[in-house]
Parts: sequence; C-alpha cells; structure tokens
Amino acid sequence: MSSEPKKVVWIIVGLMLGMLLGALDQTIISTAMPTVIRDLGGIAMYSWVFSIYMLTSTTSMPIFGKLADLYGRKRIYLVGIGIFVIGSALCGLATNMTELIIYRGLQGIGAGALMPIAMTIIGDIMPVEKRGKMQGLFGGVMALSSIIGPAIGGFIVEHLNWNWIFYVNLPFGIAAMVIIGSTLKESRTNEKRSIDWLGALTLSGAIVSGLLGLVLGGDPEASGSLHYAWGSPQIIGLFSASAILLGLFLWIETKAKEPMIPLHLFKNKVISVTSMIAVLMSVGMFGAITYIPLFVQGVIGVSPSIAGYILTPLMLSVVASAIIGGRMSSKVSYRTLIGTGMILIGIGFTFMSTMDAGTSKLLIILYMIVAGLGMGLIMPTLNIAVQGEAGPTSRGIVTSLVQFFRSIGATVGVSIMGVMMTNRMAEGLSGMGEKFRQIPAEQLKQFANPQLLLDANARLKLPADILAELQQVFVHGLSGIFLAGSLIVFAGVIITFFLGKARMLPQETKPIDNDVRPNKDSVLQQSEFV
Repeated sequence: MSSEPKKVVWIIVGLMLGMLLGALDQTIISTAMPTVIRDLGGIAMYSWVFSIYMLTSTTSMPIFGKLADLYGRKRIYLVGIGIFVIGSALCGLATNMTELIIYRGLQGIGAGALMPIAMTIIGDIMPVEKRGKMQGLFGGVMALSSIIGPAIGGFIVEHLNWNWIFYVNLPFGIAAMVIIGSTLKESRTNEKRSIDWLGALTLSGAIVSGLLGLVLGGDPEASGSLHYAWGSPQIIGLFSASAILLGLFLWIETKAKEPMIPLHLFKNKVISVTSMIAVLMSVGMFGAITYIPLFVQGVIGVSPSIAGYILTPLMLSVVASAIIGGRMSSKVSYRTLIGTGMILIGIGFTFMSTMDAGTSKLLIILYMIVAGLGMGLIMPTLNIAVQGEAGPTSRGIVTSLVQFFRSIGATVGVSIMGVMMTNRMAEGLSGMGEKFRQIPAEQLKQFANPQLLLDANARLKLPADILAELQQVFVHGLSGIFLAGSLIVFAGVIITFFLGKARMLPQETKPIDNDVRPNKDSVLQQSEFV
C-alpha cells in the first residue's frame, strides 16, 4: 500500500472516531440519566439535559458548515472536536443539574461539527464513485452506536461512577484530533475572508427561538412547570420571534458578500428537494420510532431493560441497507433509492399503526425491520446527492444543511407526535371515565401520564379489566402517531418524483458549472496528502 492510501485509511479511522463520539454520547447518557438524577437531583430539569444539546448542536451545524468552506475542513473539525471534548470533561465535573445543563450546551456546540464536516471531508478525499460506499459505512457506524450505547451506559453506571459516561469521550476525542491533525493536509490561501456575522446571529436566533417554542410547548400540568400551553404568550412570542428573525436572516443573505447560507444553493433542484425530503423523513421517522419502546413497555408489558434494546432489529436493518444503498448509489438514480426507502418506511409505520396488546414481539420486529431497511437507503443517499451537486467551496455548507434539516424535522416530529398522543389519550380516558365510573376523575387524569403504565408494580395492582382498558387507551394514542408518521413519509414519496433522473455521475462527466457553484470570491479548500 502506498503512503497516500495509508493516510486515507487513517483519515477515515479518525473521522469514524469523531462521529462515534456524538452518536455514542446520546445513547449512553439516555441509559445513565436515572443514576445522574439520583446523585445530582433536579428531576424537573431532566429533559433539559437532552433539549439543550439538541438546541446548540442544531444551531451550530450550518455555521460550522460554512466556516469549514471558508477556513478549511481540518481546522474547523478540530475546533468542533475540541469544544466537544472540553464540554464532556466539564459535564463529568458537574456538581448539580444547572452546571450539567450548561456544559451539555457547550458539548452540543461542538457536536454540531462532528457529523456534517466528517461527511464533507469524505466528499473531499474520496472519488465520486466511492462516496456511496463510504457514506453507507458511516451510516452503519451511526446506527451501530445506537445498539451498543445502552450497553456501555449500563455497564458504566453499574461498575463505575456516572461521571465516566462523559470522561469516556476524552480518549476517543483526543485520538481523533491527533489522527486528523497529522494526516489531513489542506492547501492554504492568504485571501481575506468575509464572515457573515449578522447572518449567523439572526439564523441562530431564529433556530433557538423556534426550537425553544417546540421544546417548551405542551400541557403544563402533564409536562411540568417548565412548559407552557401552545396558545400562551410565551410560546406565541417564541414562534413570532423565530419567524421575524428568519425573515431578517433571508434579507441579510441577499446582501452579504459571503452569506452564511447562499440562497442560490436552493435553485438547484436536487438540493432543494433533498432538503424537503430530509425534513419530512425526520418528522415521520423520529416522531414515530421515539414511541416504539414506549409501546412495547406500556402496552406489551416488557421490562425496561428489554424495552431499551427493542430498537436493535431496526438499527441492524438500517446498518445493512445503508451499506447496500451506498453501493447502489452509483448504479441507480437518487429518486429510485430515496423513493424506495420512503415507501418502505411508510409501509413499516402503517403496519405499526395496527399493533395492539395482542401483537406478538415477532411481528413488531418484522415491522421495524421493514422501516429500518427504508431508513438505511435514504440516509447516505441524501449526503451523496447534495455533495454531487456542489463544488468544493460549497460542499461543507450543503452537507451540514442535510443534517440541519434532519435535526429540525426530528424536533418538529417529536413535538407534533407528543401533542397528538396526549390528545388521543385524553379522548380515550374520557370514554374510559364513562365506562368505569367508580374511578375518581383525578385518578383518571393521572393515567394521561404514560409513566404510570410503565411502572410494573402499578400494573400489578390494577384490576385486569381496568388494565386492559388502559392498554387500549395507550394503543389509541400510539397508533395515531404511527399512522401520522406513515402519512408524512408517503407525502415525501411524492416529492421524490421532483428529483427526476438525477444520479451520481463520475466527476469528469459532471458539468463544470452549475447553479450551486460558488461565487468568485469564495476560497477554494482542497484536501491533499503529504
């Protein structure tokens, strides 16, 4: 093996370590959080440990993507990992929930650089015909981390201190920084760069305001004191501020010399369509799969430990089809791969909407496998499609936009599905009140919180007929979520037709100029190996 292929291999290893950081962190902390709450207290702030990470990582994604185009992938990627590692170390040192939430926000800022820039570097160092295989491989790593994460988290909290769920990031992060820092070389330029600070500020404000509205919206009685009714002045104010800042951002982008998100990118059909697909897929996908463990534990009645691994078949099928989809991306059109994937997800969710207390675990696994096969086909293809349409100086921002729209869609999906489940369960409980008049109204109201049905001891104390009725209420609430997810995904199938016959082409057959080619003031960053 020549020196150059060896360095490519090491770069890929470094990128995988970096991506593994962000992916494992989320799944490990989910398992360990009950222990963290026990030690630090502050259960009312539980959800903010996850919400603040999502807010800061989503906000930083497009900013890091643009900075990578301006200053080079290596420099910005190392900055992102450095911020993530520092945030992880501080999280491990946290002595209360307030500190942990602040440090998780810092960690999330760094996480916004991990996946988008890693995918961008792959687009830089790999020829077009090999990008599909690599994107599929990286998608498999992400899915696999969802499987091993809970096991690692459980081992750490059982045999070590919970602080190690954060400290474990340090050696992997440092190793990734050393590998990328020593193997990836980029050409340098003395050209003066212009940063669109106003664009970054207004975009960040619009994202944070909108996501805060989604995170804080809900029933204050059911969700806690940190939530506000959807029609409250607080939530309306946040959404209004988001809309105003978004409009201001779009206006600024038309005037900026080097806009944070060049709007001319969306003149390209492939980029604009894949952006819409990323949102719709994530709204339906994350909005639905978030509630699968809830279904099997609350309706089927499996133990929490088994429920934590119930998504394993889905993730394994994602791994398999991501690798297959990456390899097929050079042989068929984007429309074929994405459309097929969306149809499979829609079919899987449609089957899930028919599940009830009598559904066997085998059937649930089969339904998840169908949906997972569809997800794996789509994930690498979205990145491959936008990178194939962008020049080197726009590759960072278009890749980060795919991740950004997926993150926005996931947040919107989980919020929408949560409201839908609450409303449908309220309907079911209303009917249950008429059937079981002996149950006090206040007690029935408490059943609207799914946590009660997830308590094994509470289930044992319930009369059989009341338990069966509660399960039906739960089924009624969750079946609507899966059906809504399938309808949203099927709507995305229609949008895929607008991709036309676009497909991956060898680099030499790509047009020299296209709608997304960067302007003449952009700084070209080429990766090379020395």
